[in-house]
Amino acid sequence: MSNYKNLPAPTPEGGLNRYMQEIRKFPLLEPEEEYMLGKAWAEKEDTEAAHRMVTSHLRLAAKIAMGYRGYGLPQAEVISEANVGLMQAVKRFDPEKGFRLATYAMWWIRASIQEYVLRSWSMVKLGTTSAQKKLFFNLRKAKARIGALEEGDLRPENVQRIAHDLGVTEDEVISMNRRLSGGDASLNATVGSEGEGTMQWQDWLEDESADQAGDYEKRDELEARRELLAEAMDVLNDREKDILVQRRLQDKAITLEELSNQYDVSRERIRQIEVRAFEKLQLRMRTLASEKGMMAQA
Repeated sequence: MSNYKNLPAPTPEGGLNRYMQEIRKFPLLEPEEEYMLGKAWAEKEDTEAAHRMVTSHLRLAAKIAMGYRGYGLPQAEVISEANVGLMQAVKRFDPEKGFRLATYAMWWIRASIQEYVLRSWSMVKLGTTSAQKKLFFNLRKAKARIGALEEGDLRPENVQRIAHDLGVTEDEVISMNRRLSGGDASLNATVGSEGEGTMQWQDWLEDESADQAGDYEKRDELEARRELLAEAMDVLNDREKDILVQRRLQDKAITLEELSNQYDVSRERIRQIEVRAFEKLQLRMRTLASEKGMMAQA
């Protein structure tokens, strides 16, 4: 997917309104149409199909990008990064998984924007581990929860609590808090035109429309569920495990026909084994989740 010369691109001189008007011209896709385009790209690398999937979701990328306007970065560049994430999502989209592209693409779009924010804002170049990203995106919310928003340097007990809650060191909490509380002059600059009132960049850091901290928490949960899945797979015999993995747990699912030839049984028998294996796996995951105190959503 390399040729996007005709893809609209936001520019500072062109204005966002013109860009938004341009991308509204692209029609949204019906589920069946999206499925067929996804198949065309996945099986034949049909670039026209990929282009249509991208352009039909440019409004989604722009909407998500608008949720990050509080970081003092050029909005045109944020939207461009969102579009990069969208293109990556389309490249990896598998319509056979049963999800709509929009659901899948949201994660790629947000991840692309967040990486851009963290690359661009000098304040957070101190580190880009998952825990430090969570601290950057979630510190104000954590301070509000314990009634410490008005503090300059946090009290030791508050530093300790935030460090524990967010899984970072106390030194990282102190350093990030000082930066967010005034160590970077740009954070204290007022924004908003006449008649809109005044606020500071700091006041925009907690963006409810794009819950960055929540996204990192979801990724942590996803990793825990992957570990749970790996443990639960032991309930299956070798044939069940192989069929389930090839049908549901790899990037490109194998067909019933291919598996029936491989195991020398009918396609219907393969389907029965797949369904039964999935039911056994779900039951085992729920049991393990209950034992570990996790929410069972297999």
